[in-house]
Amino acid sequence: MKQALDTRTKLLTKNPWPLMLELSIPAVLGMVVVGLYNMMDSIFVGQMVGSVQMGAVSVSYPFTLINAGSAAMLGVGSASVLSRAIGKKDEGTIEKIMGNLIAMVLLLSVIYTIIGMTFTRQLLTLAGASDNILNYAEKYLRIVFAGSLFVNFFQSANMVIRGEGQLKKAMTIIASGAILNIILDPIFITILNPYGMGIEGAAYATVLSQFIQAAITWWYFKKKSPHVRIGRIRIDSTLLPQVLSVGISALLMQVLTLVQQTVIYRVAANYGGETSQILLGAALRFWNFSFVPLWGISQGFQPAAGTNYGAKDYDRVKKLTSVFVISATILSLLFYIPAELFPEKVLSMFITTPGVAASGATNFRIMFSTYVLQGSFLIAVTLFQSLGKAKKATWLVLFRQIILFIPLCVVLPMIGGLGIRGVWLAIALTDAVLVVITISMMISEFHKMPLTLKTKR
Repeated sequence: MKQALDTRTKLLTKNPWPLMLELSIPAVLGMVVVGLYNMMDSIFVGQMVGSVQMGAVSVSYPFTLINAGSAAMLGVGSASVLSRAIGKKDEGTIEKIMGNLIAMVLLLSVIYTIIGMTFTRQLLTLAGASDNILNYAEKYLRIVFAGSLFVNFFQSANMVIRGEGQLKKAMTIIASGAILNIILDPIFITILNPYGMGIEGAAYATVLSQFIQAAITWWYFKKKSPHVRIGRIRIDSTLLPQVLSVGISALLMQVLTLVQQTVIYRVAANYGGETSQILLGAALRFWNFSFVPLWGISQGFQPAAGTNYGAKDYDRVKKLTSVFVISATILSLLFYIPAELFPEKVLSMFITTPGVAASGATNFRIMFSTYVLQGSFLIAVTLFQSLGKAKKATWLVLFRQIILFIPLCVVLPMIGGLGIRGVWLAIALTDAVLVVITISMMISEFHKMPLTLKTKR
């Protein structure tokens, strides 16, 4: 209990800038490793197997977000409830967190495994996959769905570890599995590629690493967690609505990314065929990876915002939000500058076919032009999740993934002969409009917060 209390005191009192660094550095580093492991399947498959197989992995990726979405829903919701409970010193709620989470993970994982493995081909067809890409993607995705239980448990439980404020431990656990996947990918591909199963090798490496991460996470909560333990495994009727009300925005962010990228691939198929799908597949893999460190810094923000809000220190919540938005924007420059200056080299990490990467360089630069604005969006979503303001977090996600993007993606290619370029432009315009909405909603929320009452913490 002492360690948890020390963490609480630090979240409530430490200078915001050093606290941001302490919480964010391990989170960002850990999430970058995780992002690398998500991206390495595409890189290894593209370099060691072929461009069509790389396209198959990229087309499959949005469907892995079904599991990621459920894990985020349960993990973000549980972490939000936990951090506010720590701020309030509510031990009764803290004791129920893991039992409720595990019960929901078991239920959802069984459903996703059965549906995902049974209807793999039909799901991929919805994304516009066809011919060779469809055949390879079906082999890859079916194996990935078999590991649903492992990925759902370790990802959601890891968010609870972050909710405790144990960012270093959370990222050590999740990064160790990611590094293992990066090591196993080329080994499995090398062994299986001579048998025509290179893409399956990448999938087997992913599932094995997820199993090991799940085992380490289970051990942590049984033996090492200073504050949260695995108690009775059951769905708690009082806790679950709190978890879901906050977590639904995290679920939507992941699942609507599936919808968003499915629309992208289908429109790309109409206007540019397989080459456009390969280019967008490579671009979106880098795009998804570039969000990972921003997601990491937002995970560092979550326990700080939630704990201070639970302790009713509203002025500190506002200050922390400003610090984290500035930091996330600066961090985004690490991806924004290379993507704008060297777009062909970035795409060439995934695509080895001569001339293909060069043909997509200008469009990739357009797509990435507003990426630097994304820090404010992710911090805002995390803020509303941390405060338990589920509707506002959900609306932000809906604006980005559906309300703004899909009409632009469908309409822009029809205007002025833009064609496939309109798809790339839709991504940039969506984020430009979204930042205005995001800042307005944060300012409105801050105005509604009462003055901080200086009480004993």
